[in-house]
Amino acid sequence: MAIWTKPVGQRRPRNTQHLVKNVPIPRQNTQLRRDAAAIWQAGVDAVAPGLLMRRAVRIEGQRLLVGPNALPLAKVARIRVVGAGKAAAGMTAGLLDALGPAVCEQKHLSGIVNALDEDAADGPRVKLHAARPAGDPFPCERGAEGSRRMLELVSTCDGRDLVLCLLSGGGSALMPCPVQEVSLAQKREITALLGAAGATIGQLNAVRKHLSRIKGGRLGEACRAGRLISLIISDVVGNPLDVIASGPTTPDPTTFAEALGVLERSGLLAKAPDRVVQHLRRGAAGDVAETPKSLPESCSNVIIGDNATALAAAAARARRLGYNVLDLGGQLEGESWDVGVMLADLCRRIVETGEPCATPACVVSGGETVVSNVASGGKGGRNQEIALAAACRLGEGVGPDVQDRALVLSGGTDGEDGPTDAAGAFVDRGVLDAVRRLGLEPADYRARSRSYDFFDQAAGLVKTGPTGTNVMDLRVALVR
Repeated sequence: MAIWTKPVGQRRPRNTQHLVKNVPIPRQNTQLRRDAAAIWQAGVDAVAPGLLMRRAVRIEGQRLLVGPNALPLAKVARIRVVGAGKAAAGMTAGLLDALGPAVCEQKHLSGIVNALDEDAADGPRVKLHAARPAGDPFPCERGAEGSRRMLELVSTCDGRDLVLCLLSGGGSALMPCPVQEVSLAQKREITALLGAAGATIGQLNAVRKHLSRIKGGRLGEACRAGRLISLIISDVVGNPLDVIASGPTTPDPTTFAEALGVLERSGLLAKAPDRVVQHLRRGAAGDVAETPKSLPESCSNVIIGDNATALAAAAARARRLGYNVLDLGGQLEGESWDVGVMLADLCRRIVETGEPCATPACVVSGGETVVSNVASGGKGGRNQEIALAAACRLGEGVGPDVQDRALVLSGGTDGEDGPTDAAGAFVDRGVLDAVRRLGLEPADYRARSRSYDFFDQAAGLVKTGPTGTNVMDLRVALVR
């Protein structure tokens, strides 16, 4: 697939349409692939963290503008920076660029931000702390060390200090700090169990927040600065502040009882580590202090980019390429398989009836789906599952006219899809031909949760490497 997202410090190849090898591609599909690549990439480019930060933070005269907040520079003694996320490196660079060296020097700017290992750097002002490797969505001890240092930094501030907290998708796993009663290994275990059970991000975070010293408003609670402003790139449907990165600087509406209920409804009370269940039960009984339900007015949160930002840019690029655009929005949740079936059926309907969008048509959508009942030893992700469902639907009972004219692509804007090296996958006539030639059965690969293997053989994986941002998933369906 001719999709290549530009990692930090690298250049995009000028010609990528020939990356697929040993698979004969129908001539009519090459343009669809190029267009899908361009449209998807436009969405990712629009949420580049440096770009978003420079729009959100600027100096005007003697004022520092941070989103809607205007702060007199004379009243700020020091600026401290903390945070975490897959966009940490780009957000930090964008912030320093927006403030400029003079303000950074005058305000003694310093800080620590938890980042992916490949983005780690000991900057002269902000340390990008190596918190976990890419491709492993679970927290590790290095991330916990960085989180403890953040808590120490904000707790030693005073009323003339400004703390800027940079948060983006992946912040929960990159900013671990478990309560003393629960080990990091036990927290990893319950996170994996919840993921395999198909828990939503809200359910997952309700549990994680009540096992953490930093999430669920705890960072805001610990901060002693005069102002704390979080700048946030959202990776959650609807942009709920308490869910993004598990809401370290926003009040937490969930309770210990609700977190315990998530485990119960997921059938995990007997499978979860004993200390996890015991801690949640103690909290539900009132023996452990709840997460803060309010924070001072001096603590505020600003969304600077989200899935809607990416969708708007993708749609604009599609229109420039001559497509009629149907934007399904960024609210799609539920089972990945169902979304893949829906997109395939929509493509078929457009080919056969010209409704609900005339050809050439581009359907863009975002959001974050789940894959339930993952088989042991499975390999893939929600985007690969969506593409697998589309392959199954388009490969059975659909005439060649639909297969020749349709393409469905689903990819994570962070360049990661589950614990794999792929951002997602796509299906078109070339992929379907490879599936038939190799005798692959989509239903069999679904049953074994091996969507990665399916598309690896059919040359349908989308591999971009880490993109340096994260606003959930972006899907592009094209019909010529």
